[in-house]
Amino acid sequence: MPYLIELLLFLAPFAAYGLWRRANPSTEPSTILLVLGAVGAVLMLGGAIWYGLSRSMEHSRDYVPAQLDGERAQPGPAEPRR
Repeated sequence: MPYLIELLLFLAPFAAYGLWRRANPSTEPSTILLVLGAVGAVLMLGGAIWYGLSRSMEHSRDYVPAQLDGERAQPGPAEPRR
């Protein structure tokens, strides 16, 4: 069931664009709308790359999973590779 919801959320923008094209077959998207969409896509990709690079561990370290300490989860440290 969650996969169906994810698929529907993925397809929703395409369906909205298709409905808009069907309702307005002779109109084209304005240039400013296309530019804003391209700028948004570039910002999204840049932000995703920046976040991934800023949160990554060094290559010489190994990930240690979180440990349960009573009722609380303690984050695991990144340990040096052996």
